[in-house]
Amino acid sequence: MQILNREKLVEVLERWKEHPSVTGLMEKFSQLKSYTNKNYKTIESYTKQKIKESKYELVELPYIDVTEDPVRPELDLQFRQTYGRKIFGLKDDVGEISAIMCFAFTNDVPKTVEEMEMMSHDAALQSIHRAGTQGSIAVAYTVWAKKKGGGRAIVNEVYKMVKKSNHLNRLVTLSPLTDMARNFHIKNGAKELQVNDTTQNFEYDITLEDWETALVKAKEFLKVK
Repeated sequence: MQILNREKLVEVLERWKEHPSVTGLMEKFSQLKSYTNKNYKTIESYTKQKIKESKYELVELPYIDVTEDPVRPELDLQFRQTYGRKIFGLKDDVGEISAIMCFAFTNDVPKTVEEMEMMSHDAALQSIHRAGTQGSIAVAYTVWAKKKGGGRAIVNEVYKMVKKSNHLNRLVTLSPLTDMARNFHIKNGAKELQVNDTTQNFEYDITLEDWETALVKAKEFLKVK
Protein backbone atom coordinates (compact mmCIF):
# COMPACT_ATOMS: atom_id res chain seq x y z
CA MET A 1 0.00 0.00 0.00
CA GLN A 2 1.49 3.35 -1.03
CA ILE A 3 1.03 6.33 1.27
CA LEU A 4 2.10 9.24 -0.94
CA ASN A 5 1.20 12.26 1.16
CA ARG A 6 -0.63 13.51 4.21
CA GLU A 7 -3.99 13.71 2.47
CA LYS A 8 -3.74 10.12 1.24
CA LEU A 9 -2.78 8.96 4.73
CA VAL A 10 -5.78 10.74 6.28
CA GLU A 11 -8.04 9.19 3.66
CA VAL A 12 -6.79 5.68 4.44
CA LEU A 13 -7.14 6.08 8.20
CA GLU A 14 -10.60 7.61 7.90
CA ARG A 15 -11.61 4.43 6.09
CA TRP A 16 -10.35 2.37 9.04
CA LYS A 17 -11.38 4.73 11.85
CA GLU A 18 -13.61 2.11 13.53
CA HIS A 19 -10.69 -0.29 13.92
CA PRO A 20 -9.50 -0.65 17.56
CA SER A 21 -5.86 0.15 16.80
CA VAL A 22 -6.74 3.60 15.49
CA THR A 23 -7.88 4.84 18.92
CA GLY A 24 -5.53 7.59 19.94
CA LEU A 25 -3.95 7.77 16.51
CA MET A 26 -6.81 9.86 15.19
CA GLU A 27 -6.06 12.26 18.00
CA LYS A 28 -2.62 12.59 16.47
CA PHE A 29 -4.26 13.68 13.24
CA SER A 30 -6.30 16.28 15.09
CA GLN A 31 -3.04 17.52 16.52
CA LEU A 32 -1.53 17.39 13.05
CA LYS A 33 -4.31 19.65 11.80
CA SER A 34 -3.49 21.94 14.69
CA TYR A 35 0.14 21.86 13.58
CA THR A 36 -0.94 22.84 10.07
CA ASN A 37 -3.21 25.63 11.28
CA LYS A 38 -0.65 27.10 13.65
CA ASN A 39 2.11 26.87 11.05
CA TYR A 40 4.84 25.51 13.29
CA LYS A 41 8.18 25.80 11.54
CA THR A 42 9.04 22.12 11.97
CA ILE A 43 7.35 18.84 12.83
CA GLU A 44 9.66 18.76 15.86
CA SER A 45 8.08 21.96 17.13
CA TYR A 46 4.69 20.37 16.72
CA THR A 47 5.57 17.16 18.55
CA LYS A 48 6.59 19.15 21.62
CA GLN A 49 2.94 20.17 21.92
CA LYS A 50 1.63 16.60 22.04
CA ILE A 51 -0.91 15.77 24.69
CA LYS A 52 0.45 13.53 27.45
CA GLU A 53 -0.99 10.04 26.99
CA SER A 54 -1.78 7.50 29.69
CA LYS A 55 0.21 4.27 29.59
CA TYR A 56 -1.75 1.07 30.05
CA GLU A 57 -0.65 -2.45 30.95
CA LEU A 58 -2.79 -5.55 30.51
CA VAL A 59 -2.34 -7.89 33.48
CA GLU A 60 -3.86 -11.20 34.52
CA LEU A 61 -5.77 -10.86 37.79
CA PRO A 62 -5.83 -13.55 40.50
CA TYR A 63 -8.92 -12.11 42.15
CA ILE A 64 -11.87 -9.82 41.46
CA ASP A 65 -15.11 -9.06 43.24
CA VAL A 66 -17.56 -10.76 40.86
CA THR A 67 -20.46 -8.77 42.31
CA GLU A 68 -18.99 -5.72 40.52
CA ASP A 69 -19.59 -7.40 37.17
CA PRO A 70 -22.66 -5.70 35.64
CA VAL A 71 -22.95 -8.32 32.89
CA ARG A 72 -22.61 -11.76 34.50
CA PRO A 73 -22.28 -11.42 38.30
CA GLU A 74 -23.67 -14.94 38.72
CA LEU A 75 -20.42 -16.49 37.41
CA ASP A 76 -18.20 -17.08 40.42
CA LEU A 77 -14.43 -16.71 40.68
CA GLN A 78 -13.82 -20.42 40.26
CA PHE A 79 -15.70 -20.48 36.96
CA ARG A 80 -13.62 -17.58 35.65
CA GLN A 81 -10.30 -19.25 36.46
CA THR A 82 -10.74 -22.95 35.74
CA TYR A 83 -10.09 -24.86 32.51
CA GLY A 84 -7.93 -22.11 31.10
CA ARG A 85 -10.43 -19.29 31.58
CA LYS A 86 -8.74 -16.06 32.59
CA ILE A 87 -9.42 -12.60 34.02
CA PHE A 88 -7.52 -9.60 32.67
CA GLY A 89 -7.36 -6.12 34.12
CA LEU A 90 -6.13 -2.89 32.58
CA LYS A 91 -3.64 -1.16 34.85
CA ASP A 92 -3.37 2.57 34.20
CA ASP A 93 -0.44 4.95 34.66
CA VAL A 94 -1.12 5.33 38.40
CA GLY A 95 -1.25 1.58 38.99
CA GLU A 96 -5.03 1.29 39.33
CA ILE A 97 -7.31 -1.13 37.46
CA SER A 98 -9.45 0.89 35.08
CA ALA A 99 -11.29 -1.99 33.35
CA ILE A 100 -11.78 -5.75 33.54
CA MET A 101 -12.44 -8.36 30.85
CA CYS A 102 -13.00 -12.10 31.34
CA PHE A 103 -12.13 -14.73 28.72
CA ALA A 104 -12.72 -18.33 27.80
CA PHE A 105 -10.53 -19.99 25.18
CA THR A 106 -12.33 -22.26 22.75
CA ASN A 107 -12.08 -23.78 19.29
CA ASP A 108 -15.63 -22.82 18.27
CA VAL A 109 -17.89 -19.80 18.81
CA PRO A 110 -20.34 -20.43 21.69
CA LYS A 111 -23.93 -19.20 21.65
CA THR A 112 -24.59 -19.65 25.37
CA VAL A 113 -22.63 -19.60 28.62
CA GLU A 114 -23.24 -23.34 28.90
CA GLU A 115 -21.74 -23.94 25.46
CA MET A 116 -18.79 -21.72 26.35
CA GLU A 117 -18.18 -23.68 29.55
CA MET A 118 -18.23 -26.99 27.66
CA MET A 119 -16.06 -25.71 24.79
CA SER A 120 -13.42 -24.17 27.04
CA HIS A 121 -13.38 -27.35 29.15
CA ASP A 122 -12.78 -29.45 26.01
CA ALA A 123 -10.10 -27.04 24.73
CA ALA A 124 -8.32 -27.20 28.09
CA LEU A 125 -8.27 -31.00 28.02
CA GLN A 126 -7.04 -31.00 24.42
CA SER A 127 -4.22 -28.64 25.38
CA ILE A 128 -2.69 -31.35 27.56
CA HIS A 129 -1.79 -33.16 24.34
CA ARG A 130 -0.77 -30.01 22.46
CA ALA A 131 2.06 -28.59 24.57
CA GLY A 132 -0.23 -26.20 26.39
CA THR A 133 -1.73 -24.56 23.32
CA GLN A 134 -5.32 -24.03 24.40
CA GLY A 135 -8.03 -22.90 22.03
CA SER A 136 -7.64 -20.69 18.99
CA ILE A 137 -10.53 -18.33 19.83
CA ALA A 138 -10.48 -15.81 22.67
CA VAL A 139 -14.09 -15.39 23.81
CA ALA A 140 -14.70 -12.23 25.85
CA TYR A 141 -17.85 -12.91 27.82
CA THR A 142 -17.89 -9.87 30.09
CA VAL A 143 -16.24 -6.48 30.23
CA TRP A 144 -16.72 -3.44 32.42
CA ALA A 145 -14.96 -0.17 33.11
CA LYS A 146 -13.98 0.99 36.58
CA LYS A 147 -12.80 4.34 35.23
CA LYS A 148 -13.98 6.54 32.40
CA GLY A 149 -12.46 5.43 29.11
CA GLY A 150 -11.36 2.09 30.54
CA GLY A 151 -13.73 0.04 28.38
CA ARG A 152 -12.38 1.32 25.08
CA ALA A 153 -8.80 1.15 26.33
CA ILE A 154 -9.00 -2.49 27.40
CA VAL A 155 -10.45 -3.45 24.01
CA ASN A 156 -7.40 -1.87 22.37
CA GLU A 157 -4.95 -3.69 24.65
CA VAL A 158 -6.72 -7.04 24.30
CA TYR A 159 -6.69 -6.61 20.53
CA LYS A 160 -2.91 -6.17 20.67
CA MET A 161 -2.52 -9.20 22.94
CA VAL A 162 -4.49 -11.47 20.60
CA LYS A 163 -2.72 -10.09 17.54
CA LYS A 164 0.67 -10.95 19.06
CA SER A 165 -0.41 -14.40 20.23
CA ASN A 166 1.11 -17.47 18.62
CA HIS A 167 -2.02 -19.59 18.90
CA LEU A 168 -5.03 -17.24 19.00
CA ASN A 169 -6.48 -16.31 15.62
CA ARG A 170 -9.90 -14.87 16.52
CA LEU A 171 -11.29 -12.44 19.08
CA VAL A 172 -15.06 -12.79 19.56
CA THR A 173 -17.57 -11.92 22.27
CA LEU A 174 -20.39 -13.73 23.99
CA SER A 175 -22.48 -10.69 24.79
CA PRO A 176 -25.88 -10.27 26.41
CA LEU A 177 -28.75 -9.47 24.09
CA THR A 178 -28.84 -5.75 24.90
CA ASP A 179 -28.46 -2.53 22.93
CA MET A 180 -25.78 -1.40 25.37
CA ALA A 181 -23.57 -4.39 24.57
CA ARG A 182 -24.17 -3.99 20.86
CA ASN A 183 -23.40 -0.28 20.84
CA PHE A 184 -20.24 -0.79 22.91
CA HIS A 185 -18.70 -3.37 20.60
CA ILE A 186 -19.81 -1.77 17.33
CA LYS A 187 -18.43 1.57 18.52
CA ASN A 188 -15.11 -0.09 19.33
CA GLY A 189 -14.74 -1.59 15.88
CA ALA A 190 -16.33 -5.05 16.14
CA LYS A 191 -18.64 -6.53 13.53
CA GLU A 192 -21.82 -8.42 14.30
CA LEU A 193 -21.16 -12.13 13.86
CA GLN A 194 -24.54 -13.58 14.82
CA VAL A 195 -27.58 -12.98 17.01
CA ASN A 196 -28.72 -15.93 19.10
CA ASP A 197 -31.78 -16.62 21.25
CA THR A 198 -30.31 -15.11 24.42
CA THR A 199 -26.91 -13.75 23.36
CA GLN A 200 -25.11 -12.08 20.49
CA ASN A 201 -21.60 -12.57 19.12
CA PHE A 202 -19.35 -9.81 17.81
CA GLU A 203 -15.92 -10.24 16.25
CA TYR A 204 -12.88 -7.99 16.19
CA ASP A 205 -10.96 -8.48 12.96
CA ILE A 206 -7.31 -9.22 13.68
CA THR A 207 -6.29 -9.97 10.10
CA LEU A 208 -6.40 -6.56 8.43
CA GLU A 209 -3.00 -6.60 6.74
CA ASP A 210 -3.70 -3.47 4.70
CA TRP A 211 -4.51 -1.66 7.91
CA GLU A 212 -1.35 -2.88 9.61
CA THR A 213 0.70 -1.53 6.73
CA ALA A 214 -1.07 1.82 6.87
CA LEU A 215 -0.62 2.00 10.65
CA VAL A 216 3.13 1.50 10.42
CA LYS A 217 3.41 4.20 7.79
CA ALA A 218 1.17 6.51 9.82
CA LYS A 219 3.34 6.11 12.91
CA GLU A 220 6.49 6.76 10.91
CA PHE A 221 4.90 9.86 9.38
CA LEU A 222 3.84 11.22 12.77
CA LYS A 223 6.99 10.05 14.55
CA VAL A 224 5.10 8.16 17.25
CA LYS A 225 5.82 4.75 18.77
